[in-house]
Amino acid sequence: MSRITESTLKDFPIGKSGKGRFYSVPALGKALNLDLSRLPVSIRIVLESVLRNCDGVKITEDHVKQLAGWRANDERTNEIPFVVARVLLQDFTGIPLLVDLAAMRNVAVKMGKDPKKIEPLVPVDLVVDHSVQIDYFARPDALDLNMKLEFDRNHERYQFMKWGMQAFDTFGVVPPGFGIVHQVNMEYLARGVYHRADPEKGEVYYPDTLVGTDSHTTMINGVGSVGWGVGGIEAEAAMLGQPVYFLTPDVIGMNLTGQLSEGCTATDLVLTVTEILRRERVVGKFVEFFGEGAASLSATDRATIANMAPEYGATIGFFPVDDATVAYFRETGRTAEEVDALEGYFKAQEMFGMPKAGQVDYTRVITLDLGTVTASLSGPKRPQDRIELGNLKKQFTTLFSKPVKEDGFGKKAEDLAVAYQTSDGSTLSNGDVLIAAITSCTNTSNPAVLIAAGLLAKKAVKAGLKTSPTVKTSLAPGSRIVTDYLTKAGLLPYLEQLGFEVAAYGCTTCIGNSGDLSPAMNEAIVKNDVVAAAVLSGNRNFEARIHPNIRANFLASPPLVVAYAIAGNVTRDLMTEPLGKGTDGRAVYLKDIWPTSQEVAQFMHFALDAETYRNNYADIKGAPGELWEKIGGFATGDVYDWPESTYIAEPPYFDNFTMEPQAGSVNITGARPLAIFGDMITTDHISPAGSIQEKGPAGQWLLAHGVTRSEFNSYGARRGNHEVMMRGTFGNVRIRNLMMPADAEGKRKEGGFTVHQPDGKEMSIFDAAMRYQEDRVPAIIFGGEEYGAGSSRDWAAKGSQLLGVKAVIVRSFERIHRSNLVGMSVLPLQFKGNDSAESLGLKGDETFDIKGLETISPLKDVTLVIHRADGTSQEVPLLLRIDTPIEVDYYHNGGILPYVLRQLLAA
Repeated sequence: MSRITESTLKDFPIGKSGKGRFYSVPALGKALNLDLSRLPVSIRIVLESVLRNCDGVKITEDHVKQLAGWRANDERTNEIPFVVARVLLQDFTGIPLLVDLAAMRNVAVKMGKDPKKIEPLVPVDLVVDHSVQIDYFARPDALDLNMKLEFDRNHERYQFMKWGMQAFDTFGVVPPGFGIVHQVNMEYLARGVYHRADPEKGEVYYPDTLVGTDSHTTMINGVGSVGWGVGGIEAEAAMLGQPVYFLTPDVIGMNLTGQLSEGCTATDLVLTVTEILRRERVVGKFVEFFGEGAASLSATDRATIANMAPEYGATIGFFPVDDATVAYFRETGRTAEEVDALEGYFKAQEMFGMPKAGQVDYTRVITLDLGTVTASLSGPKRPQDRIELGNLKKQFTTLFSKPVKEDGFGKKAEDLAVAYQTSDGSTLSNGDVLIAAITSCTNTSNPAVLIAAGLLAKKAVKAGLKTSPTVKTSLAPGSRIVTDYLTKAGLLPYLEQLGFEVAAYGCTTCIGNSGDLSPAMNEAIVKNDVVAAAVLSGNRNFEARIHPNIRANFLASPPLVVAYAIAGNVTRDLMTEPLGKGTDGRAVYLKDIWPTSQEVAQFMHFALDAETYRNNYADIKGAPGELWEKIGGFATGDVYDWPESTYIAEPPYFDNFTMEPQAGSVNITGARPLAIFGDMITTDHISPAGSIQEKGPAGQWLLAHGVTRSEFNSYGARRGNHEVMMRGTFGNVRIRNLMMPADAEGKRKEGGFTVHQPDGKEMSIFDAAMRYQEDRVPAIIFGGEEYGAGSSRDWAAKGSQLLGVKAVIVRSFERIHRSNLVGMSVLPLQFKGNDSAESLGLKGDETFDIKGLETISPLKDVTLVIHRADGTSQEVPLLLRIDTPIEVDYYHNGGILPYVLRQLLAA
């Protein structure tokens, strides 16, 4: 323990008679003669971790002093070694992580080491929430049928999880059917503060900090916890004792003033915040909310805003702990001792309460008057593209009547009004809502908007309204608590009458597990190029994410989801046109059935019953469900034996592993472009989570291995098998490679295709990558702005590496994907100034060298040499986006996992 650390260990009161010990940030300020109360609260929480874990080796007093000396507008050159209290996983990313850990244990055994050296050093919780799909809907037995299908499809994955539960001491699983990881985290896993007994120091308390293998881990920022999403490879490092390293961030303060207007929801607010902060370019920054408006929001409203931090690009969207936070922990079933410790700890750290304007120093401040927020949706393919409710009809017509260009959208204006007959006799028009889903932790964690949806449904039913017959409706709550309070409030029956039966407890439509449409509907969409719509209460609406045949996807509050299910088409202006006719033949408008805030408040007590929360989550260990308990036949022991499976396979990352790193600094020469992309290529584009196409490389591989089309499941569920995933990399059906030739209308072939050089043959990106590897030709990827936006999925980087991609060159990166690329030893490179693939006129028939890699240091300049087909050459400066010294080590070791494995085996 360092001198600074020892001098800051103090006592603090818990409740009326208890006490605990803590590392005092105010005491640190006195020791360093600094006023640390001016630091953003989120920085102080990270500082506490650095102080408490200061060991003089990985974390030194210099790290403590550097972070304590944070200034609002300093140049950001120092890296922070952040030791988190715990790690949070979901199954789509957690199972690949478990696969990697199992493979690392195999390496340990091969090298004559104890496999138990590979063991998480912090608590790890995996919540199974991503697997379930909406196959059955709008029927009383939908939940039961969907869960049975889920267990049937994922039997091998769940067997592997059960092996992990018995093989690792600190690895816990929340089985399927309990809810979405972030909502379960908020309602149950998070405790606010933790404590650990030490024989010399006593009971030491510390705040909740975490990383999670899902970008929306930030939801927990709404109750004062500092945590964010990382890829599985970075989470593994954190689990195995490695600090999470990141550059000291700017902290943007968002001052919320005023109050929300009557009828506005937290969803409307978060869509507005997302629009503003994406415009303000907060990628890689902390955002901290403060002010009287922030103080007026409930903890669940704050969680809604924090949840969508990845959509506005921030590392975190943080709300400090105050009375609303304490009330939330009490009302959701935490013990009196835990609640007292939470309040006492943050008061002792002088971090309790919502800061007011001028109390804290921020890099810059953005102000939003909550009273200016209006009813909104966002879409059709980006969360930041907010549309006021009254403008949706006009916006849809404008967007989809443009001439067809690179985005693949566009029709003549008169064509939008055409109705088409389907083979089953129904009618299909552009703008028809084919999916209406109350889904996602973003909104189903918030009782106010769920109760509002229930009240709107009640009024709609009583008025005689019904949902459109062609819409696929679903209610997939983020936890079983939602069903409980909607039932007690008497609102669930009305949702059910409109087709919103509880169909699952999981991510479902938000992650792309919406289930398929009818064959007749799919046929009509494809044949007539219909622009169909989905309206969902989710957080993402990227291309082909919700359903491959639905182009217009709009995010909205749960009550608006119900309203559009009734309206049936997004071109109906809900501000001026009726939803439909009631039983008395009179027109019913949205304003007639929209619930008031007072009506919502009357039902809120049903959602805040502590005993209900305690009883519900006691079932995780006491009664996890018959289907889960029946999962047997799983492997036992410390080392996995890799039975033959198309779901779980030993990965190739540790082939030929040695204790000495083999990767060095070497220039790239003679590289070919695997693809050239435009802006906003998301991790959904790079590594799809949804359906596997039968004719694609992944589908063909599955068929060749005896898997029938009906058994394909999804890419997300297959992430434990690298053979499937590398074949699906860049396989999104809507991705557009600008190397593909354009037709007379300027349209390019969509999907994972490229042109192999030098023969000029069109083929799948996977096939071209394999040919380049056979010929020992390095591959590179070009992209535009915001490359890698979206999910934290490490498979977007893993797949790129397995395809032989040595470098990714873009205008700008999203935070998590850039980190993941480094973690897989793929070079992230950024154009400088106004350069881009477009401005440089890249066609795809060039070869490329990257010079300046003989030595690697953070954020150095390197040179791209373009050798064009006409024999000319051009040199272009690039910025190497290896940002920190530890990332240099990761790159030289061949990635994070080999780096950590060498450390563990050498210990």
